Amino acid sequence: MIVPVMLIVMSCGSTKHAASSQGAAKSSSSETKRLQEKYASILGVSSFEISDIKLYHFIDDWMNAPYQYGGKSKSGVDCSGFAERLQEDVYGRKICCSSLEIFSECTSISTKDLREGDMVFFKINSASVSHMGVYLANHKFVHASTQAGVIISDLNDAYYQKYFYKAGRL
Repeated sequence: MIVPVMLIVMSCGSTKHAASSQGAAKSSSSETKRLQEKYASILGVSSFEISDIKLYHFIDDWMNAPYQYGGKSKSGVDCSGFAERLQEDVYGRKICCSSLEIFSECTSISTKDLREGDMVFFKINSASVSHMGVYLANHKFVHASTQAGVIISDLNDAYYQKYFYKAGRL
C-alpha cells in the first residue's frame, strides 16, 4: 500500500515540474519573439533577421540609460563605456578606455562590409575619434548619445554622415 502512494506523489511532482519547465520555455520564446518584433520594426528589417537575441536583450536593458561622461553603468554611461559593456557582456570581448583607444584596436572596414557587432567611429568637432557606436543592421547603430543616452540612430542621418569617420572590426 505504501509503494503505490509514493509512486503517485512522485508522479505528481514530476508532472508539475514538467509543466513549469514548459511555462519557462514558453516565456523565453515569447520574450524572444517580442524582442525580434520590436527591433525588426526599429531597424526596418524582417524579424527573422534579428537572430542575436543576447545582443538585443542587452540593448533593451540599456535603452535610454542616461549619458554620463566616463560612465559605465545603467545610471550613467558614455559611448565607449557602453560599447565596452556590450562587447564584454554579449561577445565576451574585453575592450577598454576611450573611443580613440578602441578605434586603435580595430581593423578598418568598408561600410558596405559592416556586420552586427562591428564598431562605427565619428570625429565630432574634433581632429580625432571622439564618438563611437555598435553597428546593428540596415545602417542603424546603438550608442550613448550626450543628448538622449542609449539610443539607436541611423548612419544615413545628415548629422552622422557629416561626422562619420570609419567603421572597424575587433
